[in-house]
Amino acid sequence: MPRRSATMLAATLLLIALLCAAVLIPVPYSQLSPGPTYDTLGAQDKAGTPVISIAGHQTYPTTGHLNMTTVQVTGADYQPSLVSVVVGWLRNDVLVVPHDTLYPQGQTEQQSEQQNAEQFASSQDSAKTAALTELGIPIGSEVNIAAVVAGTPADGKLHAGDRIVAVDGTAVTDNSQVADLVTKHAPGENVVFTVVPHDKDSMNPAPGDESQVTITTGKSPQTGKALVGIQTQMGHSYPFKIDIGLQDVGGPSAGLMFTLGIIDKLTPTNLTGGAFVAGTGTIDDKGNVGPIGGISMKVIAARNAGAKFFFTPSDNCAEASKDTPSGLRLIKVNTLDDALKALGQIRAGQDSALASCSAS
Repeated sequence: MPRRSATMLAATLLLIALLCAAVLIPVPYSQLSPGPTYDTLGAQDKAGTPVISIAGHQTYPTTGHLNMTTVQVTGADYQPSLVSVVVGWLRNDVLVVPHDTLYPQGQTEQQSEQQNAEQFASSQDSAKTAALTELGIPIGSEVNIAAVVAGTPADGKLHAGDRIVAVDGTAVTDNSQVADLVTKHAPGENVVFTVVPHDKDSMNPAPGDESQVTITTGKSPQTGKALVGIQTQMGHSYPFKIDIGLQDVGGPSAGLMFTLGIIDKLTPTNLTGGAFVAGTGTIDDKGNVGPIGGISMKVIAARNAGAKFFFTPSDNCAEASKDTPSGLRLIKVNTLDDALKALGQIRAGQDSALASCSAS
């Protein structure tokens, strides 16, 4: 075979091998894309189930939209090829990130989902607290189970989110009391918890909602004292029922929009004035708004849904402003009061007064 032909054949075979490698060999990346948005003033499904439902307090009609945004994320076991990663890099509606950014080494997809679920539950609690505080509605406190340790005596008997009313008949008002009352027992003795399960109204339990759960204590390998295997925390109790019923959504980033949705339903003022507003951002009990991940995908999701205004945490403004979809106005917010002020300006048609994001 002539040298020229042999060289061309070798080059062709090498190219084929490289193409096969690019298509078949997985690379350690994950991908994010725009997810669905949910109107916190509206329904979450075709059956008309409200995203936010309130019972025991007067509510008011609402118009317009206050949409929370989501991001779709590839699973922990997803192994993209180099070709799919390069294609993702070239698209503006796909964000390619190192796999460990979403799933730290050693963390399973189930563990990640559990963490996201806990953050989502916490964001709902903070949203309720921030909303009612803004409206001057008093909030109480309660002792909740934060987590149940697998394989311990409480596993399968108590659950995260249960409210602890009493231990051995002694009412508890602080989470430190729980450990004190449990360790009065010797390992192997029974301890009786009076609880309101996490799926009941803990503030206003109906007859029969409270239940007594008897647990035989184990022995702590560290201290030798009695152990049941729960972690407790102080939670908030509310004077009426506020349910946020979304499924298959995780993380803390919907906090701001949940807060605004609750306020809109509880006040006669129509917050949006009929406008289509979307947004994102964590929120704490005091109404401070924090940054989130995946902001570039969330602005696309908002615009695709029809939003004209997008509440953006100030720390996300620079990234969000790099490639803002046409027709979407990014509004910078640091606090709940910033968002409420902006909604007032939107209602009044004072768009020029809005605090816009900038790329700097």
